[in-house]
Amino acid sequence: MKGSAASDQTLDFGLKCHGDDVNHWRIQPLFRFLFCCLLLANAFAQNAPNVSPKAASNSAVSKQDVLWQKLESSINDVDHNLDGVLGVAILDLTSGKKFALHGEEVFPQASSIKIAVLAELYRQAQVGKLKLTEMYTVQASDLVPDSSIMGGLTPGVTRITLRDLATMMIAVSDNSATNVLIDRIGMENVNMLLDSLGLVHTRLRRKMMDLKAASEGRENISTPTEMMTLLEDLYRGKVLNKAMTDDFFNMLSTQKHGFLTRDLPEGLKIANKPGELEGVRNDSGVVFVENRPYVICVMTTYLRRERDGEEVIGNISAAAYRMFDRLARASEYGRVVSPANGK
Repeated sequence: MKGSAASDQTLDFGLKCHGDDVNHWRIQPLFRFLFCCLLLANAFAQNAPNVSPKAASNSAVSKQDVLWQKLESSINDVDHNLDGVLGVAILDLTSGKKFALHGEEVFPQASSIKIAVLAELYRQAQVGKLKLTEMYTVQASDLVPDSSIMGGLTPGVTRITLRDLATMMIAVSDNSATNVLIDRIGMENVNMLLDSLGLVHTRLRRKMMDLKAASEGRENISTPTEMMTLLEDLYRGKVLNKAMTDDFFNMLSTQKHGFLTRDLPEGLKIANKPGELEGVRNDSGVVFVENRPYVICVMTTYLRRERDGEEVIGNISAAAYRMFDRLARASEYGRVVSPANGK
């Protein structure tokens, strides 16, 4: 019906030609709706993320972050309930992920500073300034309190190696053995090593049992993050060569009474050095969980009861171990496969 309203009804999705002029066409409402849907679908298709192995890996990381958040929450709860001051630094040596609570606060180190003394001893042995097999004759003037091994040796007669002294220093925290080593390697050299690693708040400022120096404020000090960094640098071979690094950590993992180790499995290699003073309990070390080693440094001071500090260090250490043990044994999705469970 030419010229009528019916003649304006558009066929074929609303396109109508008038004569030979193809510019005279109109988009009807239905076509406009379909056209918009097509444009939107194309836009969504272009912007939709592809599920790639990398994305799956990121998903696994996010699940691991949840475990870290739970660990952090439990440590914060411990901090809230402790009648004292707590500092913590934890480093995953596999992923590089870190956690710190009051990590930059300076704490008295007590015997934990002996880690730095041992590091300088091994460094000097590496460069040939001394030999670990070098002999030393015990002197009566060496003896100070809390020297469970040296105190029983015969002055002027007993000869022992520097390695023997180091073993006493680490295994039973013998203070006389430590002081002999400090005299041999030089207190200033220990601090120069720490300076070279950028550890400006970690200092050896007195020998063991020097109460006069302590009363004058010359305390041996560090922070949780700096002690963590020292142990990381040693672990990654930034201080010693491979052979010396291995020997250093074997020495530091000599079985001993400690706070980090109290609730961890027997047979697990833990290279640590605890420290204790009145109102102070510390422990710092590397826990060699297979496939997931980590550094953990826990420091407490201003304690009303020292036993509380010991328990706090043990509890935090156990919580960290549980997380790293799961990370070590699980797939990226959290599945643990053991010989007894192959489903």
